Order: sequence, then structure tokens, then C-alpha cells
Amino acid sequence: FAIRLQKEQYYSEQHSSLINKAYQTLLNPLSRGLYLLELSGVEPAQETDCDKDAAFLMEIMEINEKLAELKTEDNLEEIETVIKVKQEELTREVTAAFERDDLQEAKKLLAKMKYFANLEDKLKAKKIPS
Repeated sequence: FAIRLQKEQYYSEQHSSLINKAYQTLLNPLSRGLYLLELSGVEPAQETDCDKDAAFLMEIMEINEKLAELKTEDNLEEIETVIKVKQEELTREVTAAFERDDLQEAKKLLAKMKYFANLEDKLKAKKIPS
């Protein structure tokens, strides 16, 4: 685009940015689900949306404790597997909720996905040597 008119270059730059943003949104199941809720006019999912699920909160707390007490690489891989499996399970459940047009259920599941996204970020931080 270097030989195009400046107006065309500007137009291309703007659209390229939008396309990249759209791609990143659709690439991740959590951001994709949040975007679908937004398109449907449902307020965004909050982590507080699953506060009433005591078993789920206990599961999150246990994983957080394991991350805090992490001592070996084996434990890291074990926790990573648990998080990945749970994220895949939640992704399937969110997909099914959207297919049933059950937006409130999708919202609750996306709130749970946010917890696991946070755990994944903590795990990645543990992997990077200080």
C-alpha cells in the first residue's frame, strides 16, 4: 500500500486494526462468548454471577492454593491439565447454552470461564522465571 494515495493507506490501516481486533475476539472462547452476549443485549458476565455455586468456588480456591504452594514442575503440569480440561468443558457447555438460546446460562458459564482464565494467567506467571 506504500504507493497508494494517503487516504487509501489510512483507510487500510483502520480496517486492518479492526480485522485484527475482531480476529482476537473470536479466537478466544471467553471473549467470543462475552461478545455474543453483548450482541444479544445481555449485560456482561461478572465473576460474581457464580457466587452462589459453593462447590465451584471451593474448586477455584483449591486450585489457587495449589498454585500458591507450587514446588515442582510436575505439580505445574498437573494444575495446567486440570485448568485446560475445565476450560474445554466450560467451552462445550457455553456453546450448548448459546445453541439453546439460553443466554442467562451462558452468562453464568462465562463468569466461571473468567475464573479459569485468571487461574491460567497465574499459572503462566509461575512458568516465567523471576
